[in-house]
Amino acid sequence: MKIALMDSGIGLLAATAAVRRLRPDADLVLSLDPAGMPWGPRTPEDLTARAVAVAEAAAAHRPDALIVGCNTATVHALTALRDFLEPDLPVVGTVPAIKPAAAGGGPVAIWATPATTGSPYQRNLIRDFADGVPVTEVPCWGLAEAVEHADQAAIDEAVTAAAALTPEDVTTVVLGCTHYELVAERIRGAVQRPGRPPLVLHGS
Repeated sequence: MKIALMDSGIGLLAATAAVRRLRPDADLVLSLDPAGMPWGPRTPEDLTARAVAVAEAAAAHRPDALIVGCNTATVHALTALRDFLEPDLPVVGTVPAIKPAAAGGGPVAIWATPATTGSPYQRNLIRDFADGVPVTEVPCWGLAEAVEHADQAAIDEAVTAAAALTPEDVTTVVLGCTHYELVAERIRGAVQRPGRPPLVLHGS
């Protein structure tokens, strides 16, 4: 089996590692957009155009499925990608893990790019899967960009700013961008409150 994965940049590493754990037998094709990364700050129209181009490059390798390893691209471009590639190539999106996070009882915070935070897509996920658990949407300004460029000072600044927007009683944080999984322990350290149960983190 051949599986293609697409994203703007190194956020794809987290998705690739997860697929490799689940399907060590599969051949993997990675398709990225080095000139346009990260996609989080882009307009939906620009992001969609770039995502379609990256998907087209992946499809040229004739995979059996395409995974969109980017929450923001899934939120804004999944419909366009499916219209472009299906039914010949199944397209699988990546969304914030709200359902498993809410199953823990909450309260929950969703850390996501500004383009994903507050989007109708994410609001619908909360409506359909939060099951009454309190959910706070936290826009993480500049965090994906800082991770992409390995800017340690900018990562610390962005994590600190997002932690300040996260309610103190949160028990679970959903990492709504695959870039954030690469700095998960720094996020845990910023959000974990003294005397509180260990913080639970959910990737995408």
